[in-house]
Amino acid sequence: MRKVLAILYLVYAALIFITLMLIVLPFVLLASAILRNEAGKHTILLLLRCWAWAFSILSCFWVKTLYKELINQQVPHIYVGNHGSYLDAVAVCISVPQYFSPLGKVEMTKVPIFGMIYKRIVVMIDRSSKESREQSVAALKKDIKKGQSILIFPEGTMNKTAQPLSEFYDGAFRIAIETQTPLLPFVMVNNRNLLPRIKPLNAHPGLLTTVFIPAVPVKGLQLEDLPQLKQKVFDLMEEAILKHS
Repeated sequence: MRKVLAILYLVYAALIFITLMLIVLPFVLLASAILRNEAGKHTILLLLRCWAWAFSILSCFWVKTLYKELINQQVPHIYVGNHGSYLDAVAVCISVPQYFSPLGKVEMTKVPIFGMIYKRIVVMIDRSSKESREQSVAALKKDIKKGQSILIFPEGTMNKTAQPLSEFYDGAFRIAIETQTPLLPFVMVNNRNLLPRIKPLNAHPGLLTTVFIPAVPVKGLQLEDLPQLKQKVFDLMEEAILKHS
C-alpha cells in the first residue's frame, strides 16, 4: 500500500511540475527574446522563483530558510551548496536572495520543457570537454566581474554516497581565489530523504531546510591555498548538515 501511495504522490508531483513549467515557459521565452542578457536572466530567475514557490506549496515539499540575514547582498558571492536531490533546484530558487548565474550540466538541456528554460539561465558545462570547462569558467568570471553572484555545486553531481557530502571539485575554489570573491556556503538538509535520487519511491511530503553559513573570505589567498580552502568549506558544510539533520 505504501508503494502505491508513493507512486501516486510522485505522479501528482510530476504533473504539478510539468503544468507549472508549461505556464512559465511562454513568459521565459518572451523575456529571453525581448530583454537584454542581464535583464532577461533576472526576469527568468524571478519567474523561476514564482514557479518554485508554487511547486513547493502544491506538492507539499516545503522549504524553510535559516540565517539568510548573514548574507551581505551588496557584494557578489560564489554560492556553494550540497547536491543530493532534484528538489535542490526548487530550494535554491526560493532560498538564495541574490540574483545568480548557476553552473549546470549540459545534459539537462535534453529534459523536455525544463531544458528550454534551463539553457536560458544556466552557464552550461560538459565535464568531458576541456574546452567546455574553460568556456564555462570564463563565463562565470565574466558574470562576477559584472557584480553578479554565481552558484556552483562543488560535488559536481548528485551525491549518491551514504556520506553527508561527496568529494569536492576544485572549480568553485579556484574561481574564488582568482577573482578574490568570497564563498557563501549553504546546505540543504533533508533533501535526500524527501526525494531520494536512488530510491524515488521513498519520496514523501515534508520540510526541506536551507541553512546558510557565514561567508568565507578569500582575500589574499593564492592558488597554493586552494586545498586548505576547499577542506575548510567542506568541513563547515558537513558540520552544518550533521547539526541540522
